[in-house]
Amino acid sequence: MAEITAALVKELREKSGVGMMDCKKALQENDGDLNAAIDWLRAKGLSKAAKKADRVAAEGLIAVATRAEGEGETAAVIEFNAETDFVARNDLFQTTAKKIAAVALDQSDVDGVNAAAMDGATVQDAVTNLVATIGENMHVRRMAKLSVSQGVVASYVHNAVSPDLGKIGVLVAMEGAGDKAKLRELGRKIAMHVAATSPLSLDESSLDPAAIEKERQVLTEKAKEEGRPENMIEKIVMGQIAKFQKEVVLTKQPFVMNPDQTIEQLVADAGKELGSPVTLKAFVRMGLGEGVEKPVGPDFAEEVASMTKG
Repeated sequence: MAEITAALVKELREKSGVGMMDCKKALQENDGDLNAAIDWLRAKGLSKAAKKADRVAAEGLIAVATRAEGEGETAAVIEFNAETDFVARNDLFQTTAKKIAAVALDQSDVDGVNAAAMDGATVQDAVTNLVATIGENMHVRRMAKLSVSQGVVASYVHNAVSPDLGKIGVLVAMEGAGDKAKLRELGRKIAMHVAATSPLSLDESSLDPAAIEKERQVLTEKAKEEGRPENMIEKIVMGQIAKFQKEVVLTKQPFVMNPDQTIEQLVADAGKELGSPVTLKAFVRMGLGEGVEKPVGPDFAEEVASMTKG
């Protein structure tokens, strides 16, 4: 039998667009014959996946996974995309999304997730096989992970289709030595708040200076358009920037379930109730298809109207 070298596997991968494990198997089945291996992949339907890779995949699911680690926890959230919402309702797609989220618990970025082992192959190979099976472009687009050494990482999934799968996923890291069940309940409430309000940062110090500057420019231009006195514009804008920061910084936002209380106050009060300090360490909010430019198709109503003219 011919030697199946890494270079040969790589060449077949580049020609077919199929995962490394499947390329290696194709070469083994065909005694290292590259052309025969390509035909073998085509016969198996795997090479079809490469042809679908340029299609926009902005539907799919957000999946979360959580793991206890001593007195703390680690949780991960991933975005697993497909072309249509119909596929996102497929049991096989949902099962794969959950497995990928579990894999992400041990990875630091999406490249690591795709290269990680899952079901005897890599995540990327599993996705490639799923593309061939279902017939739509799919990919793991993003991942994020939070950990605490003591406390919980609470999660919330909005528009859930099943536990830990939905359209918006939120993780909230709560550090503290108090009752874990109560900490998780608090974290879940804050996660629901985050899903609803989409804060830009945890606190004022972590707010992106570029976001502040962009808002400053918009407010300055608006003040000029309104004819505000030139010598007053800077002071007016400073006040509006302070208001903007309270609106987009999580700890300063009014809690959606009790607008008379800020998130900062909610956490402080919880610490007093639990008899132990509680710290809101971090949060992640991931919404399906954020930032993906979706193709705009022809307007169906306009098409019908044009067909009925004359």
